[in-house]
Amino acid sequence: MTKVILTKKQKELIEHVGIFFEHQGFPPAVARIFGLLLVSDKLELSFEEIYSSLNISKSAASNAINLLLNTNKIEYITKPGDRKRYFKVRIDQWEKMIKERFQGFSSYISLIQEIHDQRTKNTKAFNSSLKDLIGFLTFMSTEFPMLYEKWRKSKK
Repeated sequence: MTKVILTKKQKELIEHVGIFFEHQGFPPAVARIFGLLLVSDKLELSFEEIYSSLNISKSAASNAINLLLNTNKIEYITKPGDRKRYFKVRIDQWEKMIKERFQGFSSYISLIQEIHDQRTKNTKAFNSSLKDLIGFLTFMSTEFPMLYEKWRKSKK
């Protein structure tokens, strides 16, 4: 069985990353696999390397990898003459993913606005909180593109 050689610090970091992503809603195996792919010195890992390095079942690894693939967090490559798939983090896509997330704000803002408009007037504190949320999200959706451009210009 092929395991990835990891230092004690790398193993601890994978666990730390795993816990972080669990708090973001990822299942444990998904979080650990994502952590392994982020921390490993090898940029592309085979299915066997993943499940054996994390001591998880093939089924858990397969389900987790499929979720990561379906959410575009990872991708796979193949190598000539090798039937295996090698998985890697889509770190080069981070800008696109962040832009897409912020573009989704407008539909979320519309949904929250519709909820606000349909609420009874008898829940003033709740309605006020919804209005504040709408205001904040609207502010973020207009400010984010400017912040992004400012960051891009600062890199030059």
